[in-house]
Amino acid sequence: MAKKKDDGFKIIADNRKARYAYAIDETLEAGIMLVGSEVKSLRSGKTTIGESYAHAKDGELWLVNCYIPEYTQASRFNHEPKRSRKLLVHKREAARLAAAIQREGMTLIPLKLYFNAKGRAKIELGVAKGKKLHDKRETEKQRDWQRDKARLLRDKG
Repeated sequence: MAKKKDDGFKIIADNRKARYAYAIDETLEAGIMLVGSEVKSLRSGKTTIGESYAHAKDGELWLVNCYIPEYTQASRFNHEPKRSRKLLVHKREAARLAAAIQREGMTLIPLKLYFNAKGRAKIELGVAKGKKLHDKRETEKQRDWQRDKARLLRDKG
């Protein structure tokens, strides 16, 4: 079996339902301000970003409702699991994203939380708009057709 190429990325949490529930216009990478026990806890891989979102406040972006469990070995120096965390982006980028959020129905949702090649925690955000029920059905139909088409082509040889 061929060995996988290690590019240095380690995915911590993935929001797989986001692409189903939202139409994502654009994506961007942002840093996330963490305390030491949060970084240790991230390495264990029990983080959830399914219900989280980002919002703009006073020219800064904040990640809300992201669950990073307490690190048991940190004892009294532990962090609060669902606290708001500041996202690290350039001021111009934060202003542009704040303007995008102000538009009707647009929101910033986290798609992935990962460690990059340098070992820094990064988050991939998507500027998205919620899908209606018929859009979700259409997405499901397209996915099923792609799967059937691949199966047919594979069987044909």
